[in-house]
Amino acid sequence: MRIAVKASAIAIMTLMSVGAAEAKGCIKGAIIGGVAGHYLAERGVVGAVAGCLAGRALAKRQARREVDYGSRVRDPGYGQRGYPRRDYSY
Repeated sequence: MRIAVKASAIAIMTLMSVGAAEAKGCIKGAIIGGVAGHYLAERGVVGAVAGCLAGRALAKRQARREVDYGSRVRDPGYGQRGYPRRDYSY
């Protein structure tokens, strides 16, 4: 009984100290890699690990592209050409 209480207390303390995980791309990559590894080489765990790493790398690359794209598009003079403004008033 004491062992169960100690084990549950340790488990609760451990779970409370864990923060949010950044798993963008990892879960989908692990599923695809695990299935591919299982069917191709009978190494599902190795495929899942490799898929997780590859999925995370692709997600990071995509996030970097989105940030860079936004900084390139915004131009302080967008829509303003060097032409003088025409005045059609009489």
